[in-house]
Amino acid sequence: MKNNNKKISAVSTLHFIRLAYRSVLFVSLIVGYIMYCIDGKVRFPSEPYTNIPIIMVVWVIFMFEMLIRFFPSRLESHGSQKQFKRNYIKTGNTDINIHDNNSTVLVLLIWIVFNMIFGTLRMAGIFDDWIMILLCVFYSLCDMICILFFCPFQTLFMKNKCCSACRIYNWDYAMMFTPLFFVDSLFLKCLLLVSLALFLRWEITFYRHPEYFSENTNGYLKCVNCKEKLCVHKKQLRSFWKARDRYIKETLRRLSSSDSHE
Repeated sequence: MKNNNKKISAVSTLHFIRLAYRSVLFVSLIVGYIMYCIDGKVRFPSEPYTNIPIIMVVWVIFMFEMLIRFFPSRLESHGSQKQFKRNYIKTGNTDINIHDNNSTVLVLLIWIVFNMIFGTLRMAGIFDDWIMILLCVFYSLCDMICILFFCPFQTLFMKNKCCSACRIYNWDYAMMFTPLFFVDSLFLKCLLLVSLALFLRWEITFYRHPEYFSENTNGYLKCVNCKEKLCVHKKQLRSFWKARDRYIKETLRRLSSSDSHE
């Protein structure tokens, strides 16, 4: 029998580390918000954001994450690295086929409309800047869940084989910081501006070098060259849930059978 147990890759380990500290940041922000509510400082900006430690920690961490994304790195996800020339492995095929490209506009429109709901609440004064920051960090958690466990964009819209081939992989930070468009702080908007710079660089590279983004023309995207192996971990997770469901069904069946004999 083939052994499907694979050691977790270094990049995947970093994903789990990101999931852990982003969870801590999210919980810390919730606690901080409750404390500010108790102190009567709900409406922001009640003081400069640079005077609020947890906000500064969030700003520094995500700014650092984004800045290193501008450069090639072996510790970054395979999906984000295909934009760099050094990762372009010619296959000899000139047929550029990116089947999920037509879904990008739909995803973009859905995301904008979805976030306009929160933006409207912010402009109406129902939400404040702290809530918008909380929303950003919540999105950052969802980003890790999409990478490690289940991605609704991949399943419902993009239909790509994995994160490595994802057409919109480097949209993550721009999507994450969309709520900051509605905040009143230039300091916080810097996160949005840098994320948009990442987004634009990705899109410009795509339209200048679409061959980097197609498995037909770039061997870097083929499974044999993938060191991340996220698909293995996701398959293991799916196998676990299927085994759990079978166990529950079998247990219920036995209980039902034993009750009928009594």
